[in-house]
Amino acid sequence: MKDVIQLTGEWTLQHDGARLPAQVPGCVHTDLLAAGVIPDPYLGLNEMDVAWVGRRAWTYSRPLDPRDTESDGHERTDLVFDGLDTAAVITVDGRELGRTRNMHRSYRFDVTGAAGTLDVRFASAYDEADAVRELTGERPNVYPEPFQYIRKMACSFGWDWGPTLVTAGMWRPVRLERWSTARLSDVRPLVTVTDGTGRVEIHVGLERTASAAGRSLALRASVAGRQARAEVEGDRAVVTLEVPDVSLWWPRGHGEQPLYGLDLVLEDGEGRPLDSWRRRIGFRTVHVDRSPDAHGSGFTFVVNGVRLFTRGVNWIPDDVFPSRVTPERYRTRLRQAAGAGVDLVRVWGGGIYEDEAFYDACDELGLMVWQDFLFACAAYPEEQPLRGEVEAEARDNVVRLMPHPSLVLWNGNNENLWGFKDWEWEPALAGDSWGGGYYLDLLPRVVAELDPTRPYTAGSPWSGSWEHHPNDPAHGTHHSWEVWNRRDYAGYRDSVPRFVAEFGWQAPPAVATLRRALPGEDLAPGSPGMLHHQKAEDGNGKLDRGIARHFALPDGDFDRWHYLAQVVQARAVAAGIEHWRSHWPVCAGTVVWQLNDCWPVSSWAAVDGDGRLKPLYHELRRVYADRLLSVQEDPEAPVGHLVIAVVNQSGEAWHPHLVLRRLTADGTVLGSAGLDAAAAPHSVARVVVPHGLLPDATSAKEFLVADADGLRALYFPVPDLDFAYPAPRYDVVVRSRADDEAGSVDVVVTARTLVRDLLLQADRLGPDATCDAGLRTLLPGESVRLRVRGAAEIGANAVQAALFCVEPA
Repeated sequence: MKDVIQLTGEWTLQHDGARLPAQVPGCVHTDLLAAGVIPDPYLGLNEMDVAWVGRRAWTYSRPLDPRDTESDGHERTDLVFDGLDTAAVITVDGRELGRTRNMHRSYRFDVTGAAGTLDVRFASAYDEADAVRELTGERPNVYPEPFQYIRKMACSFGWDWGPTLVTAGMWRPVRLERWSTARLSDVRPLVTVTDGTGRVEIHVGLERTASAAGRSLALRASVAGRQARAEVEGDRAVVTLEVPDVSLWWPRGHGEQPLYGLDLVLEDGEGRPLDSWRRRIGFRTVHVDRSPDAHGSGFTFVVNGVRLFTRGVNWIPDDVFPSRVTPERYRTRLRQAAGAGVDLVRVWGGGIYEDEAFYDACDELGLMVWQDFLFACAAYPEEQPLRGEVEAEARDNVVRLMPHPSLVLWNGNNENLWGFKDWEWEPALAGDSWGGGYYLDLLPRVVAELDPTRPYTAGSPWSGSWEHHPNDPAHGTHHSWEVWNRRDYAGYRDSVPRFVAEFGWQAPPAVATLRRALPGEDLAPGSPGMLHHQKAEDGNGKLDRGIARHFALPDGDFDRWHYLAQVVQARAVAAGIEHWRSHWPVCAGTVVWQLNDCWPVSSWAAVDGDGRLKPLYHELRRVYADRLLSVQEDPEAPVGHLVIAVVNQSGEAWHPHLVLRRLTADGTVLGSAGLDAAAAPHSVARVVVPHGLLPDATSAKEFLVADADGLRALYFPVPDLDFAYPAPRYDVVVRSRADDEAGSVDVVVTARTLVRDLLLQADRLGPDATCDAGLRTLLPGESVRLRVRGAAEIGANAVQAALFCVEPA
């Protein structure tokens, strides 16, 4: 049987004549940081002080023990790298084993009998990119960094939310594999289900030693108590299993996520095991319905025959140094996504193909995965040496990831088809390649050959063909960035795209995150550290304009500015989702930019770089719930153009009794009504607001409240700047938890006036403190109970200082 020796310890990193201890998996930055050579690049302005690291070559070394590479009962010993970042030369005692130039591939070298010093010499990624650019010629790019000339995590070179920290190192495990006769070189399970019967067609590739050429071998496979066996004469074979009455894998919120262990064993002619492979699989069907209709052409996920409104988030690498992201951290972040009502995570094309732990967690949590191939926001040369690397990378990762039932879509690129059309690339290209051959030819062929069980789309956004603009909202996927860049968030309501694959609004991270990341700084929107941790073009200007459209922009009051930025972010994203969900099935999904951050930064994330939840996170939990109420302006509605959208994404009918109230700012009820609604499973009902309940926009004091089954929708007909908010008054009581939960208290807030968008920023009570709720609006006399964990010894005065709400203009 194959023997595996992990090569984790005993590595050193050469730096200025010294040998520093090195961690594998890891990278240069984390090793230099651990050795005290560089400061933490996430703090203050330190990022600029460590820029030199990415411009140097680096060498990792360790002894290769001959006892590990000699036979010891095995014919062959391979040195296996699961990930090398990026351009490297591998030698043993000066003898070159091979060269690499792709972070996103695995590599294998025969080291049978080798001994001595194993060196992995990494070139500067900048030098490698420059060398490739010399061969291929210049290509346009939205950022002034050369990431499209090297198959490396693009956001290592910085992004509009990330630092420029160009890494090098062995970022995934390294090991020795000792084997004899033959080994499993690749395994591709094609998993389908028809009429309740699951089918697993396992395509297997073998590598044999010279002595085993022509020798008869066998494959034995099992799943769910079913077994099959196949003889292997050459280096390819297929084993098929059928499982009747399988339990289907469903996305979160639509059913369970049963997973079946699939085992494969390679045996010699005498039945002795030579190698084995095991994964968990799930049985489900998935396709994307792109059929034309009266509104254009759609983009609707259909899983197990059920059409879904997709509630998604975009995912970026959770750390600029991906080797630091542990399985526990993946699981925490993805549990946060599931807890917010998310059912799809899009792995964005400027990052990485994530670790197995990411996809395992998605399998278990019912989070569908939209996987980009790794191309983003640039024209990519299609000449060698890149073309061969792109194909090898695609084949490697399609085979690696296809066992996961959570994986539901392969996507060719992020914004490059759009860029070719709109970003003035064509004149600069002068006929040179730009990546179109990857997205429209090479990648779909690879997917069709290796993984025909899943849909492929050429890009995001993409309208399906060049007959329509790539970002045409009426066709396929759409990225909505005009609103954030230039308009008020009410602009989201001006259109109904078929599928919104990116949109979002910025806000700063939590105050505790800023205090940790900017030690000693007097926090202000324009302070040096705040500006350095704001990477978007005119990011603070857009934040300020977003606030100023709704509130008086605070002058010199950072705490107020920080709160209002959070309010606008949460409201903006909610406005888009509420509007688009109300137009299901024309609009079939939203994928918010973005779930997470890779460092402490002002960004579009719902979870900041220290893992703290922004108010946006709690708002996602509301607007992504199975059932949602929202008030929508509908020009086709009779009597005043207001409707209550009763959104039911659950699999059961919903018959809510709506209570509508027309109120004034002081809580006076001007009118009320009870209305019954009926929303079938996976549908939206629209209830017209009676004329007598329409708020009078000329009074600046009236608003509408709709309640049903514990859900609430609010409608204010005038902007916050014009509304006659009362000076907010509320009482605060801090109570110990009745269940005596350690480090936990209840904060009860009772409103004496209208209190709009009340927010308890728990991290102001202590860096580890959390609150279970985000923005809450209270009518006079209403109370809300907020659970605070991690800050047990607090009083009402401390809580008062951490509470914020909308105040009169």
